[in-house]
Amino acid sequence: MEREPQKIREGYLVKKVMFNKWMPMWVTLLEDGIEFYKKKTDNSPKGMIPLKGSVISNHCQDFGKRMFVFKLTTTKLQDHYFQASHQEERDAWVKDLKKASTCIENGQRFSRKSTRKSIRLPDTINLSQLYHSMKDPDRGIKDLNLEKDKKVFNHCFTGTCVVDWLVANHSVRNRQEGLMLASALLNEGHLQPAGDISKNAAQGLAETTLLDNSEALYYFPDSGFFCEENSSDDDALFKEEFRGNVVKQGCLLKQGHRRKNWKVRKFVLRDDPAYLHYYDPASGEDPLGAIHLRACVVTAVEDSSKKQEVEGNLFEIITASEIHYILQAASAAERAEWIKAIQTASKIGK
Repeated sequence: MEREPQKIREGYLVKKVMFNKWMPMWVTLLEDGIEFYKKKTDNSPKGMIPLKGSVISNHCQDFGKRMFVFKLTTTKLQDHYFQASHQEERDAWVKDLKKASTCIENGQRFSRKSTRKSIRLPDTINLSQLYHSMKDPDRGIKDLNLEKDKKVFNHCFTGTCVVDWLVANHSVRNRQEGLMLASALLNEGHLQPAGDISKNAAQGLAETTLLDNSEALYYFPDSGFFCEENSSDDDALFKEEFRGNVVKQGCLLKQGHRRKNWKVRKFVLRDDPAYLHYYDPASGEDPLGAIHLRACVVTAVEDSSKKQEVEGNLFEIITASEIHYILQAASAAERAEWIKAIQTASKIGK
């Protein structure tokens, strides 16, 4: 009897559909392919992409400002584009996709644990691993608010800082190697350019895409970076919402306040000040709304009267001003993580 292919990973991703339109989908990675659904509760998928012989590209720059996009090219040379909500999520999907594809090629069953001892090649550097080390709050690169050309660049650092860090952490032998490795990090999307000098270099207008220069500014893609000019008091108040560190992010279902319908939204949780911003994952960079979490109450919801058309893993946020938000996580574990993170932020964030 032929066994069912095991489910490796599932979650919300934004998929490019016809006419350059992007739509949030519930995506399931199986051992032999990807299935995608319009809703998580749908019984049959809208489509299936076979993995055998496919090529997975980790970083795709084909869509301008769209970040965290990866591409899967089938044996029939059909390109499928997916966008994750943040860097770590994209890396996790790509890692599992590549491993599943390799397992098919070698006639093996997918397993997260390797059955053989890993061979560490001295010349091989894991850029994703290096990126996580650079983001370490204690030992990583410190992000700053830097002023240049009458603008303030928040949560960023200089090209010199990047190379300094690589040399100090013995990731490279000298600054020239550091510059080449930093450029590779930039090319893979682990760093982003901020300001004209670094953007021009990234577009190939300099010898290297990253500059070992204290005038060239960079930032981590999900650090909460923003640039502000001399602004009004209202603008300054709005920007204050984004000053906190990003604690958690990802896609959840949100119930509308008026029509009570459910839509996939990308949520970004910041800690100080404590705000939960939500976005349309398929389009705008500007948030659709902001939930001020200071002194809020967040609890799991089991009452069936609140469920409406979705079931399970619901939780509710009640703000200090008595506004209620009903959200749904993809799993019980994810719901618990969100509740804990929001509770922590609401206590320590102003």
